[in-house]
Amino acid sequence: MWAVGLTVLGSLGGVIVASALLLCNDRIRETVVPWLVSYAVGTLLAVALLVILPEALGHLSPRRTLGALLGGIMLFFVLEKLVLWRHCHTHDCEAHGLAAPMVIIGDAFHNFLDGVVIGTAVLASIPLGISTALAVMTHEVPQELGDFAILLHAGYSRRKALVLNIASGLSAIGGAVCAILAFDWLPGLSNYVLSVAAASFLYIAMADLIPDLHRGRIDAKTFRQLALVVAGIGTIVGLSAVVGGG
Repeated sequence: MWAVGLTVLGSLGGVIVASALLLCNDRIRETVVPWLVSYAVGTLLAVALLVILPEALGHLSPRRTLGALLGGIMLFFVLEKLVLWRHCHTHDCEAHGLAAPMVIIGDAFHNFLDGVVIGTAVLASIPLGISTALAVMTHEVPQELGDFAILLHAGYSRRKALVLNIASGLSAIGGAVCAILAFDWLPGLSNYVLSVAAASFLYIAMADLIPDLHRGRIDAKTFRQLALVVAGIGTIVGLSAVVGGG
């Protein structure tokens, strides 16, 4: 129940927030989305490095933990090359050239993996599951906005785009359930999956989101970006202290 509930919060929560932002005008969205991206960078880095990896290191040797981390990074590099692991946050994203069905399939696959990550985290501990779900939700909001933009650009109505994004988001629940069932049979595998989960968060933050923040010149926006990244890190540190008892 915790796994399913937190998966709904992490995956579908991003869809709901993105849908609400669609009701705003372009100027507001163009202002808010970069803020969300900066905040997501902080949460993803903090969850990967301060929450998930320490948990994995408590059960595996450093060599095995970091080996699984390296393997995960290579896996997501290959998946991105296959257009199964794709991110888009702006109207001029290269993914606009993709067929809409491929976008939905890739997003469903991505959400399924998010569900596996949250389910695995919940098996380790409820506090870890909560922090992981928050990290998933923060990076899903700009991701879902990008998916909406692609579908609208392809000629879909707002209602149909919303329905398709919700449908792809539901695949996360399947991922969480599969993780719970699989690790009942192979409990030792969950520690390796935690390292791969950390790899996914690091890959998204450093290969996808951070390059977006480097666009443009250094000005007041740079300090706002830094403040929001720090705020994202602070949120995870504070949340871990509250739900984890210190």
